[in-house]
Amino acid sequence: MQNRTLGTDLSVSAVGLGCMGFSHGYGLPTEAGETVKLLRRAVDLGYTFFDTAEVYGTQTDPHANETLVGQALAPVRDQVVLSTKFGLTFDFASGKTPLPIVPDSRPETIRRSVEGSLRRLGTDHIDLYFQHRIDPAVAPEEVAEVMADLIREGKITHWGISEANEDYLRRAHKVCPVTAVQNRYSMMARQYESLFPALEELGIGFVAFSPMANGFLTGQYGKGTAFDPRYDYRASMPQFTDRAVDQNQALLTLLTTLAQEKGATPAQISLAWMLGKKPWIVPIPGTRKEARMAENAGAAQVALTPQEVAALDQALDAMSMSPVFGGTDLSAHAKEGAQ
Repeated sequence: MQNRTLGTDLSVSAVGLGCMGFSHGYGLPTEAGETVKLLRRAVDLGYTFFDTAEVYGTQTDPHANETLVGQALAPVRDQVVLSTKFGLTFDFASGKTPLPIVPDSRPETIRRSVEGSLRRLGTDHIDLYFQHRIDPAVAPEEVAEVMADLIREGKITHWGISEANEDYLRRAHKVCPVTAVQNRYSMMARQYESLFPALEELGIGFVAFSPMANGFLTGQYGKGTAFDPRYDYRASMPQFTDRAVDQNQALLTLLTTLAQEKGATPAQISLAWMLGKKPWIVPIPGTRKEARMAENAGAAQVALTPQEVAALDQALDAMSMSPVFGGTDLSAHAKEGAQ
């Protein structure tokens, strides 16, 4: 697979692998041995960029994903880029699905988090360390100072911010240069395109999570699709309702038509579209199926001209779509702490 550069010098595969779904959010966790096998297969398919977080797990094993990623990639550690995250916990006591989040980016919390992640990943450094969500109670400068210290200590080599806004990003970047933001981005969620000029100016990469709108843009989900509300966030995502399938028919037709013209799949077109927009955009679709891993990797070979990308943008601008999942809420506890 081709490589792309995040920030000034972090080289990663053009399509990365979001690892959350193996352990969290998309049904019951994949069996550990199968997860390790699939992650190693991803390396064979050309993936070099693997994204996890300290909170991707279950109530009984809240850090499961980092442990599995570390175990799977240990034999090729020097050939891959490991990305993980700090700065939030899930409110399991809420009884809600998706689980509300509790942000916490206090320096002492970050210090505990990085040591735990290093241990679980079985590595002496983290290649890209993301603040998982902005903590309204901690200034960006304070977070950035801790990141600068961790870089000096060799515990991380690059850092980033997930769901960043421009003001927070600029303030943090002045203290310790940011390598990438990791924000929600897809044909159905384009609000962060307003951030692109600032990223271009500052030389910061963009890692796109949920690049296929949580799988909806694969075209594989029709009316009557059911998800287990206890374990699968898609059960509460508006784009998967029967009404949404009707509302999004024009979008699915657009994808299918172009896919047929290009000898590709709708999923590959949705990824190729964002790859064609900027050379510093890297999508990280998640999957638990080897065939889908291969399909997503193949998106890097689907060439869309600038004119085709612009035509897609124009079509999307004019298109009526359903609401799309926009992320989990702050827990009531976190809201109280921020006041």
